[in-house]
Amino acid sequence: MTPCGFGIAAYLYIKEIYPMLDKKPSFINIGIVGGTPFCKEIIESSALQYRKEPVNAHFIAVADPDPQSPGMVLGRKLGMITVNDYHKLYNPRHNIHLIIILIPEQHILDDILKTRPLNIRVLSYHVFNLFWRAISLQEHKLRVRTEEMETILNAIQDFILVITPDRKIIDVNAAFQEKIGYSRDEVIGRKCYEIFQKTEQPCDGEGIICPLHEAIINRRPSQQVRTWVASDGERRYVEVTVYPIWEEDGKISKLIEISRNITDRKKQEEQITRRLEKMVEERTLQLKETSAKLIHQDKMASLGKLSASVVHEINNPIAGTLNLIMLIKRIIDEGSVNQKEIEQFSEYLNLMETEIRRISRIISSLLAFSRQSKMGFKRVDLNRLIEKTLFLNSNLLKINGIKVDTRLNQNLPDLVGSEDQLQQVFMNFISNAVEAMEVPGGGVLRIETGYSTKKNMIVVSFEDSGIGISRENFSKLFEPFYTTKKNGKGVGLGFSVAYGIVEEHGGSISVDSELGKGTTLRVMLPLKQPPGTPDPVGGSHEQH
Repeated sequence: MTPCGFGIAAYLYIKEIYPMLDKKPSFINIGIVGGTPFCKEIIESSALQYRKEPVNAHFIAVADPDPQSPGMVLGRKLGMITVNDYHKLYNPRHNIHLIIILIPEQHILDDILKTRPLNIRVLSYHVFNLFWRAISLQEHKLRVRTEEMETILNAIQDFILVITPDRKIIDVNAAFQEKIGYSRDEVIGRKCYEIFQKTEQPCDGEGIICPLHEAIINRRPSQQVRTWVASDGERRYVEVTVYPIWEEDGKISKLIEISRNITDRKKQEEQITRRLEKMVEERTLQLKETSAKLIHQDKMASLGKLSASVVHEINNPIAGTLNLIMLIKRIIDEGSVNQKEIEQFSEYLNLMETEIRRISRIISSLLAFSRQSKMGFKRVDLNRLIEKTLFLNSNLLKINGIKVDTRLNQNLPDLVGSEDQLQQVFMNFISNAVEAMEVPGGGVLRIETGYSTKKNMIVVSFEDSGIGISRENFSKLFEPFYTTKKNGKGVGLGFSVAYGIVEEHGGSISVDSELGKGTTLRVMLPLKQPPGTPDPVGGSHEQH
């Protein structure tokens, strides 16, 4: 029997027998004649209905000459009116609107039809039994269908909850109870945020978007990934989808919340992410170590080429000095030294001092370039640094027949930077220019400095008349390990290192080249360094 079956049956019957709707009582009181087991069954079913839903028809009285009949006993227990003579049901104070006869004797029906007041309607045993069978059949079908649906819902491993718009949980499936760790009694009737978030306030406050709130506001299904706190205190990840259920008047009557536990998936994703991060970290460390080794190799290769050039520069003053020493020794060995020879000795010593100082300058410059110094920022005269770099490379330029055309702005202001690192950049550019002009007859290297007042930057350009670079290779020039040199002439880090040094100075490098006509490398360096760079006299530069 469905919870509202008897109430509906009685209500429809009264409606039929009251032609005018305004004459129909708003609430139907029903009396039963016959306290049979059939009566007890009907009263029990009606009592169950009253507890679950409001009904407009109530069984309030039972009449039977046997006070121990099942219907009479149950009626007294429930506080209903119980009488031994059905005529007493006519009493106006009972306000009975309908009498249902639950015993088949025809004479009782006939007597009631003759003696009842006109305001009391009668439903015979046979008619009511017909109602009962029809309703019972529908109830059985509905019960079977309900059991099927419950079996299906409980077999689903997703959590299914039915929640009212005011956040009260009114139903849950078995998967929710098993996997979240709550019994049905612990959740039914409680607010969803009390169960899931362990709070006393709704979770749709500032910074939190509640999927139920979102579904109600937007009037459409909502989906989110949320965290729940299970009964054991463990935080779990769930994918929540909320579907609103609409009433005929357009209001939301319930919300169906379907939640999928994705905690294991999340944990696996986090483990995979940690493994990937560790692999990336290890690979990055390997790349840094490899890069450091290759940079060192490239620098040593550059240093080797520079050393070969410097050897020629050092050999000349050493040979001259050695010749002068041997000449002085020969003169001394020949006998006494006169005044004229002493004056010659003085001249020879001056020449020797000059040559030795020249050797000292070359060696100092070479050591300054080769040492792995930190980026020590100080005031730098770029014109002097370029001349110093050219001096170090003078023999390399001479051997390859390279003519140097310097156009240095004599009013160039000093900048703050690392002299050693900038010298490495210029060394690299000069070395690459020489290699680009390794042809019979050499070429011309034009070096120019200037100052842009508009950008407050110093511009240094290196223009060679070499073989040039194809335009499609411009974007690769400053990539690590990219090189167009022949095997053994570099590892492709020179320009990459130069780019990094210039970038650390807050500057930039641009390239302009044409195959067969040469290349121009232009370096732009700001006078002021980015915030946080070391100050030439201590502290750090901060831009205001």
